[in-house]
Amino acid sequence: MLLAADVGNTNVVFALMEGRKIKHRWRIATDPRRTGDEYAVWLMQLMSIEGIAREDVTQIIIGSVVPRAVHNLTVLGEKFFGITPVVAGGGEADWGISVDVDDPRTLGADRALNAIAAHAKYDGDLIIVDFGTATTFDAVDFTGAYKGGIIAPGINLSLDALVGNTAKLPRIAIEAPRNSSVIGTNTEDQMLIGVFWGYVAMMEGLIARMRAEIGRPAKVVATGGLAILFDEHTEMFDGVDSDLTLEGLAIIAERIAK
Repeated sequence: MLLAADVGNTNVVFALMEGRKIKHRWRIATDPRRTGDEYAVWLMQLMSIEGIAREDVTQIIIGSVVPRAVHNLTVLGEKFFGITPVVAGGGEADWGISVDVDDPRTLGADRALNAIAAHAKYDGDLIIVDFGTATTFDAVDFTGAYKGGIIAPGINLSLDALVGNTAKLPRIAIEAPRNSSVIGTNTEDQMLIGVFWGYVAMMEGLIARMRAEIGRPAKVVATGGLAILFDEHTEMFDGVDSDLTLEGLAIIAERIAK
């Protein structure tokens, strides 16, 4: 069984996978100072609850946008599973796709993994929208080559900046506005309209500009925690796939195993 670790700026997601199918997943806040021992205490207990022995894990792969976390996750693998993890993007775990940007080394692991998984699942040119700490828009052509993209502040970052830099605005939850009106009659509704529909307008505008620049029909695939929420209230996505990053890790692991 494959143990995949997707290290984001906010959370680390561990998934036990058979092939590309996720059997179990667990999430913990990202902290580069967390030691391999601390990961082990937490992870081993969760595995035990599900009746999974450490011997069931035969392969470990890490995809990380937080370089400082990789060492301690490597310690976790070697000390507690007897397996040296491979790190996606390096050595035998290289991306295996063309990265057509100014400096391919700067491409985040999550974005490369999304490109790999999306190309494996969808035909033609693609635009991948990932709702994470940042919201990213990535262009992948019909050959699977990564062509570049856009980085925008994530919706929670935008809300944190709004609340943190004003004296009277309250903290609100990210959700769809209660009605279709874009003229709010109280502070909370006005904030929600600005954050939610403002974000929709930004996405629609950027996707339209990317499609025009690509010059060919392009499917839009959304991933990340808020993808489902926005998909329920817009028509901009051709597909929603919350597990692209983990599936990208599984694809690289499959390639190495062969």
